[in-house]
Amino acid sequence: MPTVSDRSRLISIVQSRQNARVRELRAAFAQSGREVPEVVALEGEHLLLEALRSGLRLRSVFIRTDPDHRSLRRLEHLELPPAVPIVSLNPAVFASAVETESPQGIAALVETPHFSLAEVLSGPRPLVLIAAALQDPGNFGTLVRSAEAFGATGVIALPGTVSIWNSKALRASAGSAFRVPVISEKSGPAFAAIAERNIPILAAVPHSTHPEAIPCTRANLAGPAALLIGNEGSGLSADLLDRSTGRIAIPTPGPVESLNAAIAASILLYEASRQRAER
Repeated sequence: MPTVSDRSRLISIVQSRQNARVRELRAAFAQSGREVPEVVALEGEHLLLEALRSGLRLRSVFIRTDPDHRSLRRLEHLELPPAVPIVSLNPAVFASAVETESPQGIAALVETPHFSLAEVLSGPRPLVLIAAALQDPGNFGTLVRSAEAFGATGVIALPGTVSIWNSKALRASAGSAFRVPVISEKSGPAFAAIAERNIPILAAVPHSTHPEAIPCTRANLAGPAALLIGNEGSGLSADLLDRSTGRIAIPTPGPVESLNAAIAASILLYEASRQRAER
């Protein structure tokens, strides 16, 4: 493994906020939209480790300059590929390029994975999450993390849902976004592909307003299933409810009307995982 002195020969020292690589890092953190970007910016040792563990290609790594080479030493156990360029930035320049208020001192540009609708719907018993206009990046990132934890085959983000490559969503996913197939798709093509594969679409609704909904513990989640999760504030639209093949609810004996979208999705995914393990 390269030592600090070996790495030093690969380091570029940058002092200007207008440097091309610094501008690229800043732009990658600021990007938004539903299209999958060519590269994504990430910050922190944990996300960088997850990107490496997921086999993603690093374009460049940025470290904050410190007098005792602390940031550089933190890179050693990550086992970066030898050819990855390392850019050293003074604290002010580093802080100008990243988004967090208390930067960790390590950031990177990573080539994003690309997934297809076919991958999301793959396998004999696909378990799919459909996110309908989830706008909170923390919620969506948490949802993707739960999707990986409980064995979902993928996530479909309908229009209005925040991009998983939003920096806050990516952090909330804790690296799961690098491995779980997450695609942005319009409702028409998405529902058509799901129907073609005879996958039931179960709309998650509050039992308080939809007493006809089946409790999740009694629903068949051991077979193919697509779980439709609505917006944090307004829930699912009438059109989406009409497109579903059934409605599912989480029993809540406490006096609450509804659950946070990410929590509801996590509970339903756990129940699906439990049923599948039993059968």
